[in-house]
Amino acid sequence: MIPSELAVTYSSSASIYGISTYAAGIAGNVFAFVLFLSPMPTFKRIVRNKSTEEFSGLPYIYSLLNCLICLWYGLPCVSYGVILVATVNSIGAAFQLVYVTLFILYADGARKMRMSALLMGVFCIFAVIMYVSLEYLDHPNRQTVVGYLSVASLICMFASPLFIINLVIRTKSVEFMPFYLSLATFLMSISFFAYGMLLHDFFIYIPNGIGTLLGVVQLLLYAYYSNGSREESQLPLLA
Repeated sequence: MIPSELAVTYSSSASIYGISTYAAGIAGNVFAFVLFLSPMPTFKRIVRNKSTEEFSGLPYIYSLLNCLICLWYGLPCVSYGVILVATVNSIGAAFQLVYVTLFILYADGARKMRMSALLMGVFCIFAVIMYVSLEYLDHPNRQTVVGYLSVASLICMFASPLFIINLVIRTKSVEFMPFYLSLATFLMSISFFAYGMLLHDFFIYIPNGIGTLLGVVQLLLYAYYSNGSREESQLPLLA
């Protein structure tokens, strides 16, 4: 093969690789957006009734912290070439902040104070992470430290469906595990798993690989137990 042919082949391979990587990241953003929208029925009910009732605000606090840490990891000052991680988590952080704000607005006195304190705690933790990583760490160490923080945060987030999986097995019903939410979780995880693998980014593909496996488990359980469950709850998984 002559040099010009080698150059064309290399250019074509690089182009396919770049398109595949970008496509995986965009797909992850789209499916994540579906997940960010999933609590909306809960908050429509909260606004309509002007009460948080028995709903918990903790999942939205955890999600906000997770999105902020992963957003920080995706920025060029921490990591190069993973900007689609920053875009999806900036959108996610905005959604979670709106949800937390609405929860605080309609919560009773004691819960309002507790949620407000937790929200301030999230901002303080994130500020400390930003300050320490910028002030005391060079770029490679900054990526490593923030990367491990994002992995820990994502694994904790992906572990939350274990409670639902346990409930499904115990009750032999998929009432509290909406199919489309489980499907969106799986598709988002596998998209970002592919994105991380293509970029050879350990901090992206490890937690999303775990999320993919948990997504597969949820879908298999849904297929197994759906025949015995005729009605599916309208409440989102994070309620």
